[in-house]
Amino acid sequence: MKILFAAPEKAWGGFLGIVRDRLPEHRFEATGGFAIESLQGFDVLIPTMSPVTRELLESADRLRLIQQCGSGLEMVDVAAARQRGIAVANVPTDISGNADSVAELGVYMIIGLSRNVREMARSLAAQRMGQPQGRALYGRTVGLIGLGGIGRALAKRLKPFGVRLMGIKRHRPQDARKELGLDWSGGPGDLDALLSRSDFVVLCLPVTEESRHIIDRHAFSIMRRDAYLVNLSRGGLVDRDALQEALASGSIAGAGLDVFWEEPPDPQDPIFRYNVMATPHIAGSTDVSMDGIVKVVAENIRRVGQRIEPLYRK
Repeated sequence: MKILFAAPEKAWGGFLGIVRDRLPEHRFEATGGFAIESLQGFDVLIPTMSPVTRELLESADRLRLIQQCGSGLEMVDVAAARQRGIAVANVPTDISGNADSVAELGVYMIIGLSRNVREMARSLAAQRMGQPQGRALYGRTVGLIGLGGIGRALAKRLKPFGVRLMGIKRHRPQDARKELGLDWSGGPGDLDALLSRSDFVVLCLPVTEESRHIIDRHAFSIMRRDAYLVNLSRGGLVDRDALQEALASGSIAGAGLDVFWEEPPDPQDPIFRYNVMATPHIAGSTDVSMDGIVKVVAENIRRVGQRIEPLYRK
């Protein structure tokens, strides 16, 4: 079979090369960027961060599987794919080690913002020792918006720091509160309560029509001025212009971003002049996560080749 990897050849730690080594009987081709011109001649598509529209799917003459190398399918027109008889599958975060890896980066960002890593670099450059003074995590409140695989993994890792944990979950939030030992939980209608009481607001939910720009000007107006926003999920959850306004005005203290409004983001974007701790969409890119994801992707490509239903089909 012929498989299209919609990303640069060596993206995400050489993911393509690892899958290629495990499936030497198949032909792989990388687009070189996050855009797809045509699907003609391909049996399998690994879309990564590339849009898969109804119009693009019209160019597919033999496509049998759209296999995401992660959980996010918000850029794939799943309904249009189904209409054409094309299977769509992902890799759930909680079965691959991905959620654990993302949660680790979340802890890194929370600590980095608390201890002011940007000012640390300036102090070292200026030979100022003993500065800056950081903020301890003990006794702070972390609000987790989304209690799926990533939110759960993050809650378990944060509890030993002695923080107060709040969480938003669409369904049965009280069950999650008991299971994870949260101090407070609520549904989507309780978002304002979480925002107003959290020292750290962490986004751990997928992008949907309901959640797009869930963090907007209204949300920033409710957040505390000494609070931080951490986005580990998708750039579309945050209104970029509202974020810049909040940072510029001091409505919030800073932000940790692993995902952006456009990817890759412009490194000269003025938003990076403020207190932003940024990483290049690598929260889930670890050796453990990579191995778990590759196993599922390779297995589903084998299954499609053998006319067997793929795992985690949507």
